Amino acid sequence: MTDTSPSSRLLILSCSMTKRDGPQYMPARDRYDGPLWQTLRRVDPDERKARVAFLSAEYGFREARTTIENYDRRMTPEIVTAMKAGGLGTRWPLPKTQRRVVMPSGEHPGMHIASMTEHGRKPFVDVCLVGGALYLDVMQHFVDLFQEDGFVAGSAAITEICAPIGIMRRRMAIWLDRSLRDASGDADAGGKR
Repeated sequence: MTDTSPSSRLLILSCSMTKRDGPQYMPARDRYDGPLWQTLRRVDPDERKARVAFLSAEYGFREARTTIENYDRRMTPEIVTAMKAGGLGTRWPLPKTQRRVVMPSGEHPGMHIASMTEHGRKPFVDVCLVGGALYLDVMQHFVDLFQEDGFVAGSAAITEICAPIGIMRRRMAIWLDRSLRDASGDADAGGKR
């Protein structure tokens, strides 16, 4: 029997231009306040249905419980190229200067996905990617790398949701509310890879 517990399901959301004010640092899950994040907090307020990560032009790939500052940076084709070229080891945010340092600042996707899966001992078996085309491009690339490194099972169900915002909200809520056993019968849950 396949494990369909929340710890075996991964939701990766794009960041949100709309952010909540508050302390200088707060969890991304609470900082982002766009429609997708509002839906997430309504449908799965305690992260009981899936583990959640985000992709941001400023912070890269991180677990949604990670604390972040308020920022304003949009995803661009150049950032997509840099993120994909750097793979799981590139630290975000990128250094603002070119001076040589022993250890670059920022965190890298590999450390977050490793932590979320107990270093690959509990790989994700059901993954949902939600966001615009530029974000999905990077998310797809990272999921491929996660599969190569054993953080996402090779046989994992991968759902991609990229549509007008109302449709994305509905499809994400459907994905969160269904179990892996129901996935094959739900034509409205979004496209499968």
